Formats: sequence, C-alpha cells, structure tokens
Amino acid sequence: MDRARQERLRRSGSAILEICVIAALYFGSAKAGLLQQLVRGQVTPLWPPSGIAVAGLLMRGPRVWPGIALGAFLTNVSLGPSLPAVLAITAGNTLAPLCSYALLRRAGFHNELNHLWDALALIFLGAFTGMLVSATTGSGTLLLAGVLHSGGFWPTWWVWWTGDAMGVLVVTPVLLVLRSARRPKDVSAWRWAEALLLLAATVAVGFVETSSTPLLFLGYPLLIWAAFRFQLAGAAPCALGVSTYAIISATRQAGPFAGRDLLTNMITLQAFNGSAALTALMLAAVISERNQTQREIVRACGQLAGMAARIATSSRSPRLSHGEAEQLPDDEDDDGEKFPDGEKFPDNEDEKEKPRRQRQRPSPRP
Repeated sequence: MDRARQERLRRSGSAILEICVIAALYFGSAKAGLLQQLVRGQVTPLWPPSGIAVAGLLMRGPRVWPGIALGAFLTNVSLGPSLPAVLAITAGNTLAPLCSYALLRRAGFHNELNHLWDALALIFLGAFTGMLVSATTGSGTLLLAGVLHSGGFWPTWWVWWTGDAMGVLVVTPVLLVLRSARRPKDVSAWRWAEALLLLAATVAVGFVETSSTPLLFLGYPLLIWAAFRFQLAGAAPCALGVSTYAIISATRQAGPFAGRDLLTNMITLQAFNGSAALTALMLAAVISERNQTQREIVRACGQLAGMAARIATSSRSPRLSHGEAEQLPDDEDDDGEKFPDGEKFPDNEDEKEKPRRQRQRPSPRP
C-alpha cells in the first residue's frame, strides 16, 4: 500500500514539474517573441509559444495543458485590456495547440517526422488549421474590448494567425529534433567540418538578409543543403534561423520590406517564412523516407541472399555408398514389369511395337 502511494506521489510530482517547465518555457519564449511585436505590443509575426505548446503536447501528452494555460495567462495578464479579455485570449491560446494535437494524433503523426505525410500533417493540420482558433479568439476579443477598430481586425487576425502558425512550423520541429538528439557515432571529421560550414553560412546569410539589400532568397540553398545532408536535424534549425533573420528584417523595414504598409510586409514575410518552412520540412522528410527505404531494401536483399544460400546447401543430395547402390531396384518398364536382362524400351519407340516385343520375350520356365 505504501509503495502504491509512493508511486502515485512520484507520478504527481513528475506531472507538476512538467507543467511548471512548460509554463516557464511558454512565458520565456513569449517575452522573446514580443521583442518583434507589430500590432498593439502583443501580436508578432513569429509566436514561439505556440510551437512550444504543440511540441510539449506531442512529447508529454495532453496532461501538460495546465502549463500552457498558466504560461498564456502570465503572458497576457500584463498586456490585456481587462481580466475577461485576458481570460478569453488565454483560453484561445490553450485550445489552439490542443486542437493541433488532436488533429495530428488523428492523422497518425509521428514525432520523428521521417515521412512525407508527417511533414504535411504538421504544416496543414498542426499549423494552419489548429492556429485558427487562437487567431480568431484573440482578434475577436480585442475587437469586442474596443482595442481594435473594425478596419484593423483582419490585419491583426492575419498577423496573429501566421505568427502562431510560423511558431509551430519552425519551433516544433526543432524541439522534436532536440528530444531525440543523440551524439553521433563514427562520424568523420569532414562531416563535422561540413556542419560547421553550414552553420557559418547560415550566420553569414542572416547578416545579408537583415541588411538593406533584398536578398532573402539566399536562404533557400542553405535549406536544401541542410535537408539533403543532415535531414531534419539540419533543416529544422536552419529554417528557424532563416525565418528569424527575415522577421528582424521586416521589423526594421529593411530590404524588401522598406517603404511598404503593414499588411503588405506581413504577406511578404509570412509567404517567405511559410515557403522556407515547407521546403525544409518536406525535403527533409522525403530524404529521410528515401534513406529508410534504401536501408530496408539492403536488409531485404541480405535476407534473401541468406535464404538462397541455405536452400542451395540443403538441396545438395549426398553421394550413395557402394552398398546402397547394390540395393537399388532393377530397371522397370512403363508398366512396372522387370526384365531379367535389364532391357528397357526406348522412349521414342512406337506403342504398336511394344506388345510384339512383349510376346517375343523368352519364357522364364525351363
């Protein structure tokens, strides 16, 4: 009885710790995301807490939802116009990742993201569909509270929705990769050098993206390189870095975002971020699926070769000894009759001649 009680206490303590960790990560990432706010100090083009919330649900299950609600409440309590509005926004921010989690599990999503279907499910179900709840709830609450006028609803809704969706697309894959990360074994020095070169190239392209030159497209070769050579482990962090640099460029109104209104900049930014995330996730998933198929083919070929070798070994007939050869029966004709002299009819002999030859046999009687 005491052991069962201790086990329940241990599980309860573990659940409380997980909830507190999720709440702390949600609150800390929200403060980091608000540094790039664009609408009313609380709507940003990239909302990392949504990605943390979805990743937490995928890794630990729906039992951590109180941590999401607590983190959302602590984040919005200092931003909301009133307590009822804060509670409504908190409810939307909590329900959105829960909807994403339910849709992904319904679709058979795998946390490894090693199949094309997993990437498509995360993009269209986890990000684009699930985050409609938080964007609609949050923008509608601000409109009803009188913070937004009717003309500002759709720009706010667009930024809110795309920001939450981008958080799922670029943050959730990174957290899933970190959860399953292991120190690679038997990796050559050239492989480590290539990884460091990719990191240096990403940083260099980031400086170019945040400059006054409109060169956002330079991030795509890096995404393709990372996906082909390192699959999701390289593509997910690279996509996060490229999107972060693009957001910094948009908030500074530099490069392709200079001299344009908010809605145009948001469409341009989220189109770029969405294309980058889709390219990285889908390409990494396709390459991982191809590699897995090749490994299965090699394994199947090895098994077939082993089976063929065993069949060839077992089909070899042993040589007969002299005594066994003497015990073999005499030659028989087609009707099972034996001949004393071992004579046998030829195969191409006419059937009409057979009875005549049978009549010409010598009588065995003396």
